[in-house]
Amino acid sequence: MEYHLTLNWPDFLARYWQKRPVVLKRGFANFIDPISPDELAGLAMENEVDSRLVSHLDGDWQVSHGPFESYDHLGESNWSLLVQAVDHWHEPSSALMRPFRALPDWRIDDLMISFSVPGGGVGPHVDQYDVFIIQGTGRRRWRVGEKTALKQHCPHPDLLQVQPFDAIIDEEMEPGDILYIPPGFPHEGYALENSLNYSVGFRSPNSRELISGFADYILQRDLGNQHYSDPDVPARDHPADLLPQEVDRLRDMMLGLIQQPEHFQQWLGEFISQSRHELDVAPPEPPYQPDEIYDALQQGDMLQRLGGLRVIRIGDDFFVNGEKVDSPHQHALDAMAGSIMLESQHFGEALDDPSFLVMLTALVNSGYWFFAE
Repeated sequence: MEYHLTLNWPDFLARYWQKRPVVLKRGFANFIDPISPDELAGLAMENEVDSRLVSHLDGDWQVSHGPFESYDHLGESNWSLLVQAVDHWHEPSSALMRPFRALPDWRIDDLMISFSVPGGGVGPHVDQYDVFIIQGTGRRRWRVGEKTALKQHCPHPDLLQVQPFDAIIDEEMEPGDILYIPPGFPHEGYALENSLNYSVGFRSPNSRELISGFADYILQRDLGNQHYSDPDVPARDHPADLLPQEVDRLRDMMLGLIQQPEHFQQWLGEFISQSRHELDVAPPEPPYQPDEIYDALQQGDMLQRLGGLRVIRIGDDFFVNGEKVDSPHQHALDAMAGSIMLESQHFGEALDDPSFLVMLTALVNSGYWFFAE
């Protein structure tokens, strides 16, 4: 189904995005859950799916990680099942991500879904990314505090919480309500009854991730082989001194790699188009032939993008799941980047180019696009 978000995006971006938390009452009118608690529990039994159970009793917090074989040991209160990247594994749930494409695709991360029984939650904590929390079935109380320095502690090795805080938002959320929380604002939510919550999270790489990713790119391609040289080595008062101009020269050697546009853009496209979670890739068997793809599109069949697949455009360069895709048919590539569903008119004359058809067939045979039923 299609979800329609009742939100004035320009006003929201100006007043709240990365600035202040806010509750959007009935952000989704007449909200219908795309998944059931039983389906969510089934996903958490799969090896490829990242999931965890969080429970607490009298201040004793416990965390266990999936895949799970049974839930029979759980009681009727004080626990939550959290499943990451459900949009990768459950196509109806992936539809919840589409209304948020008013924000850049490269910033959108994944859809985490939690099922909680009364009292269930993960305790007060702080996230370093933006999140929209959509209330599904049931009711849940959310408290959000002011952005300030709070002491952190680990009641369990896999759980980082913060000290109690005063609330600037204290709201009982009902189906279709949305809570937006920018990075750094402490928050906690506890289910008042059996409830489903959908968290649309946003990617926020830090400097360490960027430098590490670029270093991997340099090593894989055997770049940066230029050695330091100093034919005019300056005199110094003490042989142990590393002079300021030498420090600058060493720094410039490092920055010189980053400042090569062709390498930096290639790395950035590969890096930012990779998902942090596994994709539910199912290559077709037997693989399609180019003429079969052509015929199917001409007959009105539609290609659908795999849930969670990251398709990013930087200038005229086009990246899919960490790989650059080249084609002179920019219009067709633009359509593939912009549309979740593709039909023959999106490709236009590109379908008559055998080289483009071979490229498209390779992407379909990789499981990145598939024919919608």
